[in-house]
Amino acid sequence: MKNKTLYLVIFGLATVCAEIVIMMLFLGEGENTGLPLTIFFICLALGFRGYEKLRGFSFTVIIFASVTVAMFYPVYFQQINGFDLKKLITPLLQLIMFGMGTAMSVRDFAGVVKMPKGVLVGMLCQFTIMPFVGYGLAHILGVAPEIAAGIILIGSAPSGLASNVMSYLAKANLALSVTLTAVATLMAPLVTPALMAWLAGEFIQISMTSMMWDMMKIVVIPVFAGLVFNHFAHGKFKWLDDAMPAISMFGIAYIITIITAAGRDALLQVGLILIVAGIFHNITGYFLGYWGAKLFKMPERDCRTVALEVGMQNGGLASALANELGKIATVGLAPAIFGPVMNITGSILATFWRGKPLPPEEQQKEANPPLQTETAT
Repeated sequence: MKNKTLYLVIFGLATVCAEIVIMMLFLGEGENTGLPLTIFFICLALGFRGYEKLRGFSFTVIIFASVTVAMFYPVYFQQINGFDLKKLITPLLQLIMFGMGTAMSVRDFAGVVKMPKGVLVGMLCQFTIMPFVGYGLAHILGVAPEIAAGIILIGSAPSGLASNVMSYLAKANLALSVTLTAVATLMAPLVTPALMAWLAGEFIQISMTSMMWDMMKIVVIPVFAGLVFNHFAHGKFKWLDDAMPAISMFGIAYIITIITAAGRDALLQVGLILIVAGIFHNITGYFLGYWGAKLFKMPERDCRTVALEVGMQNGGLASALANELGKIATVGLAPAIFGPVMNITGSILATFWRGKPLPPEEQQKEANPPLQTETAT
């Protein structure tokens, strides 16, 4: 009862902040709404934690708070005593990738042998649909070349842990989802630079070898270190298992804050366009991924899995690559915007599928095993 009262108080504070924001907008004081708007999002995220059906949206709302504070107070997230905060992006993502590795095991890759058709179809859809959808959007929208390259970059990135959580919620094939994420992550250092050189080369200069090395040090080495750690020290450091989800969430939120602060001026011009593009990008990925799997006569659970894997990319990795290119304020904008968008669309789709019964022949397989990576996202 006390907890319920606490969450009601938090929602009450959020309501007060919302009323203050509306009043200030009515009075023409929109430029001063940063603090109450940020508090509103933080309170909303905390309040969502108290309700099972809303809990999955709390992290996305925290991202909104991060974007808000960066848009209104960018100077605090650019430099501290002469230290460029963009230098923290790569180490933070390496730490997140290490955490991803600790939540995986060699068994996750065994699915390649157990489910070869699902893995083949998933990888084919993953690295064809989204890069070309991104390429099409980059041309149709007519945005600046470096922003266009960022749209292609997020489309060429592999899926992340968020897709595993959504597959779990959607009653999809969780084992296939984890395997696809693992395989896509390790394929990305070869495939993503090749796609960027091919599709984004007309917008910015891309060095395949340089990007391959960037992805090796950001993805492969930390994930491999996490796998080794998990193999030899699994369960021995419970405090680390408990801390990694919070560290990962903080890392992603902070990365998005830094990117937003760096690209604030450009975002004011193209932010709305990128939000609309992000929604279209995700929905197209879900639709073509689902029906692409249907085309290969895959079961309903597998079709849902492929759809979510295709439609949801690793925005943090795309942001780190943009930073390594030295273009975080332009190339990094699409990953920063598309990340929160895909969490919202993915949550909505997963909730819809969760309430939609599976075909009778698949219902006995509906029960999913516990998801180790659920809280990490």
